[in-house]
Amino acid sequence: MLLNAAEVAKHNTTSSCWIVINGKVYDVTPYLGQHPGGAAILVKQGGRDATAEFRTVHSPDVLEYLPSESYLGDMDPAAVASLSTVSSSRPATLSASSSSSSSSSPLLTPSASSTVNGPPHIAHCVRADDFEAAAKGVLSDNALSYVSSSANSGISLAANLSSWSRISYRPLVLRGVQHVSPRTAIFGHASPFPFYLSAMGQLGRSHPGGEVEFVRGLARRGAHGLISTESTQTMEDIAAALTDEQQKLASKPGPKEATNEFPPSVLHFQLYCHAKRSITASRIQRAKAAGFKSLWVTVDTPVLGKRTSDRRIQASEALELGLEQAAEQAAFGRRSHATPDHFAPALSWADIAWIKEAWGGPLVLKGVQCAEDAQMALKHGCDGILLSNHGGRQAHTAPDALTVLLEIRMYAPEVLGKLEIFVDGGLRDGADVLKAICLGATAVGVGRPFFYALGAYGARGVERCIDILAEELDLGMRLLGITSLDEARPERVNATRLLNEMWRPEKSRL
Repeated sequence: MLLNAAEVAKHNTTSSCWIVINGKVYDVTPYLGQHPGGAAILVKQGGRDATAEFRTVHSPDVLEYLPSESYLGDMDPAAVASLSTVSSSRPATLSASSSSSSSSSPLLTPSASSTVNGPPHIAHCVRADDFEAAAKGVLSDNALSYVSSSANSGISLAANLSSWSRISYRPLVLRGVQHVSPRTAIFGHASPFPFYLSAMGQLGRSHPGGEVEFVRGLARRGAHGLISTESTQTMEDIAAALTDEQQKLASKPGPKEATNEFPPSVLHFQLYCHAKRSITASRIQRAKAAGFKSLWVTVDTPVLGKRTSDRRIQASEALELGLEQAAEQAAFGRRSHATPDHFAPALSWADIAWIKEAWGGPLVLKGVQCAEDAQMALKHGCDGILLSNHGGRQAHTAPDALTVLLEIRMYAPEVLGKLEIFVDGGLRDGADVLKAICLGATAVGVGRPFFYALGAYGARGVERCIDILAEELDLGMRLLGITSLDEARPERVNATRLLNEMWRPEKSRL
């Protein structure tokens, strides 16, 4: 059934809200009260073509989970084009109250549209944290809120950032450091650096090219990347972009040794387990078929943490449209960028067996925060653990990764050497990577700086951010007096300050 623009444009209120995505018309009225991004963003797009907005935060996959009755029909391209003109000429109007339903579906959240100000010249980015200031001239307040948000009052994020400075080096001198190599391997796949690009959801908020642009940047430097379930492009398209970029690099003219400066990049998949096991199993099979090399199961998100900044933004948006009830609900987390069934609060250690069997390759638990769970991961046959508090976005006052690594060294030393141990959270200097390596980590994940770099400069920004971290890492090795990561040992660091605050078993009952 073909719908005309005039009819669709009428449905722009809270009592009847239609949106167009990829030429298809959907009635989202029943979801206004439940929508993860709040009702305001849907009403703003009511009676309009919402395709561009949709693509900034969602993969096309999410449309598969909409109830069939929400699909109303198609529009031809000419009608869609005229719709944009008709709809954009009028403000959205509101009915007295919004409708609600027990059903929910992830559709739209605020976009990362550019501002009139552009970023400074990329030459001004000398440190990884310079990209944040650069991105502020490009990203919207919504996008900046999304990437910078932290749990509750921000204590977990602050602890992540400060933890790296609370370990100092014990440099060696006169060690002949004219030639150094930071090369390593992650699950047998060569990596030019002991750091990788962390999983970040909704990269379409950062750049129109989203994850594809992100992957093209990391491929040019041979870096490993972790791709989120919450990507705005399909995992198949993301994997294909890596292959395409690698083929372009291989066909470049010039000396062969120059084109092979870096080993080929590898992608790994970060899995959110859905409340429905069938959806989780489907994601696993698709990731396997797409060629991802390892599966990182997120275990620190049985429910979504309190993202304070996000809640304030969503409340403000609702108030702008007169949706007072929706605004009040937003402050209590009833409007978030993920629906309740998106997560699996019932997930337990017993589920690791079937996930491991379904995947059939290296399996990492993402979000381990204590020594006991490191031991449990080993017991259940995992291949690696990521020590992480989700970028300070989940539990209030969660431990930073370096402190958990020290705890494992002290109380679960049997894990070292049997599991590949990764850490993330708060790293902003490539030289600090060595601190984690000295304490037994395989590699360090870096997230937010790459979101900002992508937003400000696209793939070129991703390349430059990698280059900055890599140069700091190289200098760090030379000034520490080591020539390879094999020489990065515990005695090369002083972690006393973190050790003083590390958890220890109670010796008596208080």
